[in-house]
Amino acid sequence: MTVNPTPQNSPWNQMGEQLKRTLDEEELTHCMRCGFCLPACPTYRETGREAASPRGRIALMKAVHDDLMIPDKSFSDQMNFCLGCRACETACPADVRFGRLLEQSRAAVTTHAPKSRWVKGIRRFFFHGLFPSRRRLRIVGALIALYQKSGLKKLLHKTGLARLIMPDHLREMDAVMPAASTQGVVERAGATRLSAEGESLGRVGLFRGCIMDVIFAETNHNTAKLLQAAGYEVVIPRSQTCCGALHAHGGEEKAAHRLAKENIRAFKEAGVDWIASNAGGCGAQLVEYPYMLKSDPEWAEDARWFADQTKDVSQLITAGRPLRLDPIPERITYQDSCHLRNGMKVTAEPRALLSAIPGTTFTEFFEGERCCGSAGIYNLTQPETSMSILDAKMEYVTDTQADTLVTSNPGCLLQMKLGIQRANLQDHMRAVHLVDLLAESMEMNKR
Repeated sequence: MTVNPTPQNSPWNQMGEQLKRTLDEEELTHCMRCGFCLPACPTYRETGREAASPRGRIALMKAVHDDLMIPDKSFSDQMNFCLGCRACETACPADVRFGRLLEQSRAAVTTHAPKSRWVKGIRRFFFHGLFPSRRRLRIVGALIALYQKSGLKKLLHKTGLARLIMPDHLREMDAVMPAASTQGVVERAGATRLSAEGESLGRVGLFRGCIMDVIFAETNHNTAKLLQAAGYEVVIPRSQTCCGALHAHGGEEKAAHRLAKENIRAFKEAGVDWIASNAGGCGAQLVEYPYMLKSDPEWAEDARWFADQTKDVSQLITAGRPLRLDPIPERITYQDSCHLRNGMKVTAEPRALLSAIPGTTFTEFFEGERCCGSAGIYNLTQPETSMSILDAKMEYVTDTQADTLVTSNPGCLLQMKLGIQRANLQDHMRAVHLVDLLAESMEMNKR
């Protein structure tokens, strides 16, 4: 980071000015530099560098905020090197919300750091053109499904052409990608309102997500069925949109705020008692809406209502009527979703549900609470570090001798499928979403 004078209109100087205005001063000053965050931080453990730790990154932010230095490329690189797993928040005795500081820093980086036209175009397509649009997501889903079902995917991988046209990390991810579909949860369920089994305990609005309803649509459908079986009426508002997590983590702050308002309006109009999330990353973003919109008096109260009513699906199922589950005679282990654990503070309910499946043997694995390296799109933007974190984790997973590896977030699920493949465990281990395993057990009961 440079302390030399730079032109007032340089992008780095402008970035510094934005950080001075937008960084949460209260969060910056809460950090006591105690170092409790260091062993919890994946990038610090990977590199051993202070700048790659939460404490180090906060020191950099504060130096810019206090006008002691001007940010430069190494500053922006360090902000982007963070996984944003928020494990430091759980470890922090001063309750510093590092995730908020990181998003504010990335917003300044996104606005001012020099980028090529290619990078700008890619960001514009995904953040503004694709994720918020259900119609465009369905088109992409159709194209991916055509690629998968036409035999082209199989041909590329079988002939080795995939090695020639795809980077290693994309090729490996493509190999484990689930079947895409244009049929989301509404199309599969056949309605936007689904009755509870028995007397209703309340009305739950199902948050279906964006990519979730294309790549993991069956999980969304299973979520609705589990909620019905637990005694809830399920409503799926058509006007809901992307949660905005990838936007917020990627520095697209204004877009994230716009999406938050659309979702608040959609679920408020639906008259729901609770809002169910089945993706840890989405849920953690949804409960941050009050902080995001705290300066907007028109939306602040509704944002608080929205966050208060948002629950992980495991919390709602646990609080509902007991599911009728049949035995699954398997050894099971569980990988925490970082944002479910560190953002929504949900750890006990998924484990309680897994332990409730008859015939299973549940076992924890060492550091199962640590990040798997997926972190949104981190496995695409920082593949080397991501795979290093994943491979180390899979050593502990292997030690469990589990038949099934369960998680509660789609990104984590893809990463764990990839980890199983990289560890050559695919012949005797599978990775599944918690919801899908519960649905599997419940469906056995109906046969």
